[in-house]
Amino acid sequence: MSREDLHPPAGAVREAVARALAEDLTPLGDLTSGLLPAAARATAEFVARTPGVLAGRRCADEAFRQVDPEVTVDWSADDGDDVRSAQVLGRVDGPLASVLTAERTALNFLSHLSGVATLTRRYVDEAADGAQVWDTRKTTPGLRALEKAAVRAGGGRNHRGNLSDWVMLKDNHLTVLGITEAVARARDRWPGRTVHVECASLEEVVEALAAGADALLLDNMGPDEVRAAMAAVGEHRAAGGSRCLVEASGGITLDTVATFAATGVDLVSVGALTNSAPVLDIGLDIAVGGEPASPSARTQPGAL
Repeated sequence: MSREDLHPPAGAVREAVARALAEDLTPLGDLTSGLLPAAARATAEFVARTPGVLAGRRCADEAFRQVDPEVTVDWSADDGDDVRSAQVLGRVDGPLASVLTAERTALNFLSHLSGVATLTRRYVDEAADGAQVWDTRKTTPGLRALEKAAVRAGGGRNHRGNLSDWVMLKDNHLTVLGITEAVARARDRWPGRTVHVECASLEEVVEALAAGADALLLDNMGPDEVRAAMAAVGEHRAAGGSRCLVEASGGITLDTVATFAATGVDLVSVGALTNSAPVLDIGLDIAVGGEPASPSARTQPGAL
């Protein structure tokens, strides 16, 4: 995967940052920073307080750009990089009022997305070479493209981006249609789309394979059940059947991901990557006029 692939689409960055700044500045702008002298300038450094994986750099850039194009950001680390505690990640320079207006929005994106990347890296490391780690659609509304990029920055891979990407037949669909009929309908209506079938038992796996599913989601199965399902998949392939992609999903944790990855599945999907990742603690240390800022002017981990 190229370095560029680790970043979110530019349009998604612009839209998300614009919404965040509007939330912070509507209707009257930054009343406090507006009290500062227009000529006051500042330099600042993004500093990692704890080790992790960086993500969201372009969102931080965009926050400063939208507030004031005169603010410049010079990065010494990029999305996907491992960062250590106390490492300087980038340097900001510009009018003090503008830097202070944009800093919380920049830090919110940077800390949240770096947290997603850091947790993803932990899952990827635990899975080792057994299987790839997938995200899910359990994302923050409005931030999906950004969070999925952060998953890529952490070494994970992306599940479908939205409901239009491919056909995914889950239990509530199958209650009405049944696996064989549902796959047939999907093939007829959307012949160029992947057909992904959720299976909760070995019998459903066998039926989905016979129906011609492109991918199977083994839902909430234990490791022994997953191994039995993979044996059925192996028999299907040996008999000349298509190579069906297989995903294990449901309650997979850092303690269990290695076990599931070793069962032979292609992918393990983990909603926690995006819906439960703790932020990576990153601060913005500000100096005014070349002198270190007073404690009240420094961005501490818990500052508003």
